[in-house]
Amino acid sequence: MRYQHVCLEAVTHTLPPNVVTSDDIEQQLEPVYSRLHLPQGRLELMTGIIERRFFDPGVLPGDVSAATASAALEESGLCRSTIGALIHGSVCRDQLEPATAAGVHARVGGLPREAFVLDVSNACLGLLNGMVMIADMIELGRIQAGIVVGTETGRSLVERTVESLIEDKSLTRQSIKGAFASLTIGSGSAAVVLCDRRLSRTGHRFLGGEFRSDTASHLLCKGGELHSSDGDSRPLMETDSEALLHAGIALAEATWERARATLCWQNEDVDAVYTHQVGKQHRSMLMQRLGLDPGLDFPTVERFGNTGAAALPMAMSLGLEQSPPSSGDHLALLGIGSGLNSLMLGIEAG
Repeated sequence: MRYQHVCLEAVTHTLPPNVVTSDDIEQQLEPVYSRLHLPQGRLELMTGIIERRFFDPGVLPGDVSAATASAALEESGLCRSTIGALIHGSVCRDQLEPATAAGVHARVGGLPREAFVLDVSNACLGLLNGMVMIADMIELGRIQAGIVVGTETGRSLVERTVESLIEDKSLTRQSIKGAFASLTIGSGSAAVVLCDRRLSRTGHRFLGGEFRSDTASHLLCKGGELHSSDGDSRPLMETDSEALLHAGIALAEATWERARATLCWQNEDVDAVYTHQVGKQHRSMLMQRLGLDPGLDFPTVERFGNTGAAALPMAMSLGLEQSPPSSGDHLALLGIGSGLNSLMLGIEAG
């Protein structure tokens, strides 16, 4: 896919207020660690995650998304009447029906009633998929501008995982591995505004990219149990982390090769990289297999954990804030999500 008329106008993020360290989680799991003779520090050692953040208990994703979207719209400087689409793209949402996007649209205020308002769900790629959908509509001339926003609230997943591990007396050193990825989850929120080039003040051209899937690997990570026999509606997740790592990296390599051809880029043309981050091993292996300089990446997983669909746009928002690009810089967005799906996109700074 290639775009001629789409610009990236704003990227913003919202950080949760509550910091929970990997040491904090392991202290809660001390009975399990003692029984299985697991060394303290294992979680940080395996993942590189020092801490993650959570929103306050009971906070709805839509409430945070509304604040993040409002901040993005303010940053863009666009008149709200020009926003022809609002997409909510995180895994977490307020309820199954109606779309969380509807509540966000109402809370933000000032957005057109004729705007497309919908949720998009695709594991950790939801916000990137939303970007592509909005870009398609802009390119076709259906809308002038749009916003995709999402908020991941990982508190309930981590807390229920800890409780289930403590309660499971049949747990072994082998069976606990499937739950470790759940302990890496954090929370966060991000929003991206795209618009027609004629409205743009940044001149950051959204060039396009490529998508590729490996659905034979769709069972390597599965979660989101909404109802259980004990009446606990909090989610659980089971992950074959090692198999997922290797399958995801292989898919990423194939997708990046296609994306470079579509964008007419060589690795030497890339000036900054923003990735979906799940751990230090994943990031290191990804950059190595793609042949990219690790120094181009903007790591966030050590401080925020795996924040799902918000991870990549959060990293981009933080990275652009810390190191604004120069005109002509090429920014690569390298997305991978359970399913498996990979979406890799390119931006040329204005």
